[in-house]
Amino acid sequence: MSLRVLVVDDEENIRLLYKEELTEEGYDVVLAESGYEALDIVKEQGVDLVVLDIKMPKIDGIETLRLLKDESRDLPVILCSAYGQYKQDFCTWASDAYIVKTADLTELKATIKNIIKEKNI
Repeated sequence: MSLRVLVVDDEENIRLLYKEELTEEGYDVVLAESGYEALDIVKEQGVDLVVLDIKMPKIDGIETLRLLKDESRDLPVILCSAYGQYKQDFCTWASDAYIVKTADLTELKATIKNIIKEKNI
């Protein structure tokens, strides 16, 4: 059974790019366009890992991260943002990794593999 990865981003093009690239890596990819949708998916369907954007309308990634960790402390979450300054924000430290978003997903793929290995997923 393949690892189930939830990609949360308000930009459709980013979601589709991540889905294509991560599916090629052998992951079962689920998409959400908001933090609220992500929370519903985690509760109703379950996932093994979350890739989460920070800057989103209504509920940002930092608040979504907090709610995800309240729901399931062991759920690995990778914050992925175009803005590097959030890396120093204390609230992001609950994530398992922080990646600055680029079109090259090499770092994201490597980070997912490292988390899978570290957490023995």
